[in-house]
Amino acid sequence: MIEVEQLEKSYGFARALKGISFSVQKGEVIGFLGPNGAGKSTTMKILTGYLLPSGGKASVAGFDVVEQSLAVRARIGYLPESTPLYAEMRVDEYLMFCAEIRGVVGGKRKAAIQRAVELCGLQRVTGKNIVELSKGYKQRVGLAQAIVHEPPVLILDEPTSGLDPNQIVEVRKLIERLGSEHTVILSTHYLQEVEKSCSRIIIVNQGQIVADGTHDELVAKRPAGALRARVRGPEVQVIAQCGELLPGISVAVESRSADTVAYHIDVSSGSALIEETFARLVIKNGWDLLELQRERASLEDVFRELTLGSEKEAVHA
Repeated sequence: MIEVEQLEKSYGFARALKGISFSVQKGEVIGFLGPNGAGKSTTMKILTGYLLPSGGKASVAGFDVVEQSLAVRARIGYLPESTPLYAEMRVDEYLMFCAEIRGVVGGKRKAAIQRAVELCGLQRVTGKNIVELSKGYKQRVGLAQAIVHEPPVLILDEPTSGLDPNQIVEVRKLIERLGSEHTVILSTHYLQEVEKSCSRIIIVNQGQIVADGTHDELVAKRPAGALRARVRGPEVQVIAQCGELLPGISVAVESRSADTVAYHIDVSSGSALIEETFARLVIKNGWDLLELQRERASLEDVFRELTLGSEKEAVHA
């Protein structure tokens, strides 16, 4: 459905994209992640015909985004980060206008608009001017204009930006419904959205793809998470003896309750047998081991590991 090959984009001496390649199959919902300035919006703007690439090529449904731009646009529904709405128009008027300019023929417009209104939950506000709507409803109108012509591909850039938690949940459910009918590329900073809604994740950093796979595949590639332990015993001795027995392991107090202390043990570079070693240490000293479990790595861990270093470099550059 979407093919991207060695795509490049430069702004003067700055290279926003450095030869990225990926493909999206029909029916996939792709989470497109990356820190600010990673190249996400640039990629989306090239796919939708808003920008020309500096090199490489991309196609949507078999149509080249440069040579056959109009054919590509007819097959894409696009919601940019700043939702483009005519605030003085009523919702129904705006959607009628969008259906007309997107080529929905007269006899099918009413049904197309009704479908978009129902999918996006706009029944109560179709007669209102867009300026009167809340931020959440404006986002829904933006999604409605993106799907009114029933495109096979949806490209959504930060669709929940600026929404409150309740509105985020509502828009997320809507995106999940849309994912059952469309191929979707979703850019967002909310990792929970990606975990719940996306079948595959692409992480971009400094204009390059640094990860591509399902949530489980990406998490499985990361070393096991930290160890959590609750011990009834002298705090100073626990930390000191851990340092002696397990060199290179970082042990920190997480919380205290009465005579019980909870520890966070960083084992990212430690022994795979740390649980057994720590348990022997506790038993040897006559302390009570109340809890010992290893945390599961998360998508946030993967994201930070792949992108945090470059952000620090940018800050200190």
